[in-house]
Amino acid sequence: MVSVTSKQMAVEVKVLGYWSIPFSRRVDLALRLKGIPYDYIEEDIPKKSTMLLDYNPLYQEVPVLVHRGMPIVGSLIILEYIEDTWGGYPLLPKDPHERAHARFLAKFIDEKVCVDL
Repeated sequence: MVSVTSKQMAVEVKVLGYWSIPFSRRVDLALRLKGIPYDYIEEDIPKKSTMLLDYNPLYQEVPVLVHRGMPIVGSLIILEYIEDTWGGYPLLPKDPHERAHARFLAKFIDEKVCVDL
């Protein structure tokens, strides 16, 4: 079995996002914390690109993480994928109670704070 390093795995990482959307910023921050190099592709939200429509045809929204040509959509799902795929700086605490609290806060922000975004 061939061992693959984080740098080799990150070669084909792209993020489709929009500068003012906090969900895009969340993905950007997680990749930076993990030290994963990626290409950032700024979307024109009113004029959705063909790439966005191809990678996220159901919701047609950002952020979208593309790793090795495969899209992952939904910022919290993307964060879970990042955590599962790359080591380094942990995105969540190790303690189960603290992890649950962090997930609660993320969900609260999504549902109550960022509702109209």
